[in-house]
Amino acid sequence: MYSSATTPTPTATRTALRPPTAATGRPGPKQVPPTSRPAAPRGTEGRSADTRVPTGRTALGLRTPEAAPPPGHRLPLARLADGQVLRTRRPGQPAGPERIDPAALQTPSVRAALGSIARICPAFTPRQVLREGSRHILVAGTIGRAPVVAKCLAPQAVRSEYFEQLVADFHHEVSVYRAFVRHRPPVRLPRLVAADHDRCVLVMERVPGRPAARERHPVNAPTPGEVRALLGAVRTLNLWRPPSDVFQPRLDYQLEIARYHSVGQLTDRDAGDLRGLLHGLGHTPLQLCHGDALLSNMLLAPSGPVLVDWEQAGWYLPGYDLAVLWSVLSGDTAARRQISQLAQSGGTMARDAFLVNLVLVLMREIRLYDVPGAGEEQRIMIRRLYDDAALARRAVRAAVGTR
Repeated sequence: MYSSATTPTPTATRTALRPPTAATGRPGPKQVPPTSRPAAPRGTEGRSADTRVPTGRTALGLRTPEAAPPPGHRLPLARLADGQVLRTRRPGQPAGPERIDPAALQTPSVRAALGSIARICPAFTPRQVLREGSRHILVAGTIGRAPVVAKCLAPQAVRSEYFEQLVADFHHEVSVYRAFVRHRPPVRLPRLVAADHDRCVLVMERVPGRPAARERHPVNAPTPGEVRALLGAVRTLNLWRPPSDVFQPRLDYQLEIARYHSVGQLTDRDAGDLRGLLHGLGHTPLQLCHGDALLSNMLLAPSGPVLVDWEQAGWYLPGYDLAVLWSVLSGDTAARRQISQLAQSGGTMARDAFLVNLVLVLMREIRLYDVPGAGEEQRIMIRRLYDDAALARRAVRAAVGTR
């Protein structure tokens, strides 16, 4: 939400999904639409991310603050829309380090967004434009003394050929936040303040913290302690079991396999192997996943990790969020080992589901980055993605051979 999205050349032989060394930098991907997902169906409190699991080889080749107020002191409350209450800062404490930037707030796109925000939150005072992109506009501000963030669909998105999909994703995110009001998840996320489903406006609590990464594929991974905390939050969400009718499946696996097969990213054997694993997973319970568990969609707050950008949240095969994290943590061998251990801790079925998710996630990343005009650093990353995809394919074949 706050920043979305979102390796020397790997020529030496690598074992066990061991990632290449990260390069000094990496450009962001060319603006490419999100992978096609069905507009409708597509996807508890658990152990910590460093839970030990039995050793043994899998098909992957991996082993199977702020100061507290004085006693009695209570912070003032600001009552907001949708029955939400946010606690404001202490008197005299600044609302945030940013200053009002009149120039950024006067662009036509931002002014249009502010007009939509004012319809549902007349007391909203803009402070800073966090992002003005082709898909979304994020504006930080206050309602009374409560810090909030408003997210709007950018006017440019109306002219995009993917407008219908962007609107469907925005509507889904609004529905997810409203569902979280009724069924509170066991992880930290911004609280809903107000939403306008028709105009695609979402106003949320602004949580203090910094993104775990600002790039989709970060050069510098978070520290080991931060990785453990992030994996613990994702694992807690995945093990949560809300009522089954609250969320919907978000990924049609057969359709995704057929799509990547039709464009040549998957061979006949790859597609057959994945369908074979899917057949064996027919009775495996789905898992609630964030759906876009990039480091840029996780805030490191004083109170712990905070998950933002819930556009793709829903039911997936087990391990989808872990597969997303594995695909972007190419420079952190220890983190990938932890993720693989978590993926196999649920047994053979959980391992197979993780492998199916991993192949499809890597196919998506290749499709996002392998575009004409890529620079040298991006080409290095593309080669790394192809190497990772080859390792995942071999792991799938090994898993099929043991069925």
